[in-house]
Amino acid sequence: MSKPPIVWTIAGFDPSSGAGITADLKTISALDCYGVACITALTVQNTMGVRRVEPLSPQIVLETLQALLEDLPPSAIKIGMIATAGVASVVADFLHALHQPDSTARCPVVLDPILRSSSGAELLDPAGIRLLLAHLLPMATVVTPNRSEAELLTGVAAGFAGSDAESMARALRRLGAAAAVVTGGDANGGRNPQHSEDVLAYAAAGREWVETLSAPRIPSNATHGTGCAFSTAIACGLACGQSVPTAVTSAKAFVRRAIEHAPGLGSGKGPMGLERGGKSLQTPGWPDDYA
Repeated sequence: MSKPPIVWTIAGFDPSSGAGITADLKTISALDCYGVACITALTVQNTMGVRRVEPLSPQIVLETLQALLEDLPPSAIKIGMIATAGVASVVADFLHALHQPDSTARCPVVLDPILRSSSGAELLDPAGIRLLLAHLLPMATVVTPNRSEAELLTGVAAGFAGSDAESMARALRRLGAAAAVVTGGDANGGRNPQHSEDVLAYAAAGREWVETLSAPRIPSNATHGTGCAFSTAIACGLACGQSVPTAVTSAKAFVRRAIEHAPGLGSGKGPMGLERGGKSLQTPGWPDDYA
């Protein structure tokens, strides 16, 4: 029996299991990879919102990363909530060492820049945002902000036109990311308000490509953790050897199926059905009806 790819998640803990570490691990398992986790912060939250954030010490984060590397080297790493500048600095230094040419642990990195919760709670301090831009973003194989996060990171004003998201995605690549996906599931408007439009910018064959990935919106309140699952699914695809475009489009289809399989729990934005259906949540690529 072949060993599964090992996918790391470096993120916060959501006790309601809709987002963060627990959602990431469910996603990794559903996609036949083996997930390990480094928790950066504890939160007090449920499906109705975040009430409190308690960051872990940078030293605990560093020791966790070192322990995992000694025994379970990653095939891909997903970075979510990092909470503070201290944690951001530790993670950046650790990844810098992994990126050295002589490192045997070099692997794709997917950065989901979680800056605030959907309920409005700030999840990364200003100094942490500066560190993310200067040191984490340039090491990202793919960065996956939503439109409001992309606006904050790039300074490109978010509007309804698809060209805004395209400008943001290109700007994120100029800031150092190898590829960028500006997600649109949380956005109103766009060229087609009935569709969720994500904009992907990446390099191939010596040039930059920008593609809009569109899918019909699903009327659902089970959208807690969609960004976490999306970025983690991309990491799983990259860990399995998929190209960036294939990993991104497969991840989008995976999240759609997870929303459709939602168990209907909670009184707020409920969790998706990441643990239900197993392989039925997987997809080999971009289905025709998502075009």
